[in-house]
Amino acid sequence: MLLRTLISPLEKATISGSLDIEIDALTADSREAGEGILFAAIRGTSIDGHRFIQDVIANGCAAILAESAPPQDLPATVRWIYVPDSRAALAVLATILNGEPAGNLRLAGVTGTNGKTTTVFLIHHIMKTEWHRAGLLGTIFIDDGETQTPAKHTTPGSIELNAILANFRDNACRGAAMEVSSHGIDQKRVHNIAFDAAVFTNLTQDHLDYHGTIEKYMEAKASWFHALAVNPQGKKPVAVINTDDARGNDLAVALGGKMPVIRYGFNVNCEFRANNFQQKRDGMTFELTVKGKSYLVRAPLIGRFNAYNLLSAITAASACGIKPRQAIATLADSPQVPGRMEYVGNTGGATVFVDYAHTPDAIENACSTIKELDPRRLITVFGCGGDRDKAKRPLMAAAAALSSDIVIVTSDNPRSEDPDAIIAETVKGLPKNCNYLAISDRAEAINAAVEQALSGDIILIAGKGHETYQQFADQTIDFDDRKKARFALRKRAADIAEMRENPPERF
Repeated sequence: MLLRTLISPLEKATISGSLDIEIDALTADSREAGEGILFAAIRGTSIDGHRFIQDVIANGCAAILAESAPPQDLPATVRWIYVPDSRAALAVLATILNGEPAGNLRLAGVTGTNGKTTTVFLIHHIMKTEWHRAGLLGTIFIDDGETQTPAKHTTPGSIELNAILANFRDNACRGAAMEVSSHGIDQKRVHNIAFDAAVFTNLTQDHLDYHGTIEKYMEAKASWFHALAVNPQGKKPVAVINTDDARGNDLAVALGGKMPVIRYGFNVNCEFRANNFQQKRDGMTFELTVKGKSYLVRAPLIGRFNAYNLLSAITAASACGIKPRQAIATLADSPQVPGRMEYVGNTGGATVFVDYAHTPDAIENACSTIKELDPRRLITVFGCGGDRDKAKRPLMAAAAALSSDIVIVTSDNPRSEDPDAIIAETVKGLPKNCNYLAISDRAEAINAAVEQALSGDIILIAGKGHETYQQFADQTIDFDDRKKARFALRKRAADIAEMRENPPERF
């Protein structure tokens, strides 16, 4: 594409050099810059791309996008685009170079602290069932309508994101669902993307190591909605908001009159309102009321929080053009989301679930959900990640202790920190009468939970969910909670069989 055409939508841009040159690709990585490539100098949290401009010029880079004026000795062969915000400008260029792919999709984006991944899976399931092909972009993997590949980031950078959306479009996907992280919003990764539905699930304490305060964390989430209200990118985006959440309700009020808002939840002011929630070990039911009509929703998921995820998926699908009755029909066989209250197995009457819960609110919800299944005892295994929000560590412990009979505190991606030091900070939140163990080796902690379980007990292994690795200061190792739990259950089965064959002598 001609540089002249590519940069034509940019406002407040000052250009140096001829614009009659073909641009084949964009990059923010100086190592990739070269002939036919536009390099965007991005000011990151630790590295400033402007430091590498001389390097990319030496490598024959075609054009520079920067937040500074060109140097006096700029070679005549280099084109320089001076903009106030190179992140935002890069997002616009990525959209244009890929042919504005979101405009060809019914696109639902989901943001919030908890529930993003499950909600995106459910929306994708609905879209795929109704439209045969749909895209999915989230924490676990990317489904382009033909193949699945592991995801590198919850919300990729604008260059990669637009390329993925273009791939969805080219593979004849009619719609797509994607997770929208607060980092992705703050760093303008989703800037200039045309959404049909923007979903807000909830907000609880998380990512304060990045945002600083929960107020700024919420501001980042809300800014996405307000940006869509001001510039809908040629669509009529709908805000789909959980107004049972206090901050969600505030957001709905703030957006009133600025863009269409659909409220969902259990409260009487919701356009998509649920009631009569019931659950068993194999799934749930609830009634859904929409515009005076009632529907019975059935799904093989457990937990009141999953009722909210189902509600948000049905509402978002409606905003994307799929009728509630059709969406609800698909959910009777909705998929098991990897690492989200995932059933691992039952041996000797002990049942194991693995869940990604890694915030105080998510831990509390996961534990209370299992308690509603009336286990003999609930044994909860969890840890707190290193190099992340330290303030939530004792809060997570307190949340786990609320409904658990036994708490086992262990490691969860300690990264550069000492695992035992993290555990010491975490257990400060446990009440004095709490029955707990501290085992820094996560595999040993899982084995200990399974070994001491009695028939009728349920074990919750929380924090890592779908992850298949464990990050330490000097290495990253293969580690999957589900595999470790299955191994422990197999050992339990062998021990039970051995005991039956060779019962202990009685005196």
